[in-house]
Amino acid sequence: MQDHSPGVDGPAEQSLAPPRLQHGPYDPELGSLPEGSTDEDTVNKTGTTTIGISTAEGVVIATDRRASLGGRFVSHKNVQKVEQIHPTAALTLVGSVGGAQSFIRSLRAEVNLYEARRGEPMTMTALSTLAGNFARGGPFLAINPILGGVDDEGNHVFSVDPAGGVMEDDYTVTGSGLTVAYGTLEDRYEEGMSNEDAQRAAGAAIKAAAERDTGSGNGLHVAEVTEDGVDITEYELDEIEV
Repeated sequence: MQDHSPGVDGPAEQSLAPPRLQHGPYDPELGSLPEGSTDEDTVNKTGTTTIGISTAEGVVIATDRRASLGGRFVSHKNVQKVEQIHPTAALTLVGSVGGAQSFIRSLRAEVNLYEARRGEPMTMTALSTLAGNFARGGPFLAINPILGGVDDEGNHVFSVDPAGGVMEDDYTVTGSGLTVAYGTLEDRYEEGMSNEDAQRAAGAAIKAAAERDTGSGNGLHVAEVTEDGVDITEYELDEIEV
């Protein structure tokens, strides 16, 4: 009886193992994720100085209006870096413009969905927790916004760091001009100050930052948040009384 099974010198043995995947020279190794990269020179960033102050009447948020390209070129001179995201809350844009805008759209959608389902506004504690969760788990690049709002429990200012940490304080500063702005604000802040006094203090801090920080300047936007809503006003640097 003739043996038709493949021998050592015969046809190649057929393996029961799955075929090996053929990878190109630029594909990731098996078991790893592809690494993305961001060209920082082509990303519009707000650079920025943003300030949030809790007052006796509500919350005041102030931001400058400059956006830069790669931190070296002024790409826009009138960016609104504070947006209403809730009937009585506003959020600043800090970091990459695209990431911050996406972050705000996501928060707005969740706030609207919450209120549609429950028939009541989201509290500032819940909103700040949601913002922290989004910052930690979302594809928003590096952002460090300020959330300011008013609810039944009082007036609140939160800073949200890129890792999702949320901290509430009487006042806070984020952005590339924070070191200069903090010094001015420390000198001007008083507990229980009015919205008008808080606007002057924030304006002085933004002006000081614009003198030294290349990512800050070209005027400012001021958001006044009260139980009645959010009012955002645009100023030139020399228009606001400090």
